[in-house]
Amino acid sequence: MKIFGMGGLELVIILVIVLIIFGPKNLPKLGKALGKGVAGLRKGVESGKEKIDEKFEEAEAERVEEAAAEVAEQQEGAADAGDDAAAAASGKPQA
Repeated sequence: MKIFGMGGLELVIILVIVLIIFGPKNLPKLGKALGKGVAGLRKGVESGKEKIDEKFEEAEAERVEEAAAEVAEQQEGAADAGDDAAAAASGKPQA
C-alpha cells in the first residue's frame, strides 16, 4: 500500500525519526498543531471555492440576462419587419 508515493517501511522510518527528534512528550503537541494547520487550510480552500462558485453563478446569470435581452430584441425586430411587410402589401404609407 502506498501513501503519498511511499511504502509502509518508509513511513515507519519517517515516524521513528520524528519520534527521535521531537520526543514522546512533544508528539501530542505536534499532532495537535498539525491538525489545526490542516483544518485551517481546509477552511481556506472551502472559502475560496465558495467565492469562485459565487463568481461563476454571477457570470452565468449575467450571460442568461444578455441572451434573453438579445432574444427579445430579435423578436421585436421580427415583429417590426412583419408590420413593415404588411404595410407595404396593403399600400399604406409608413410614418
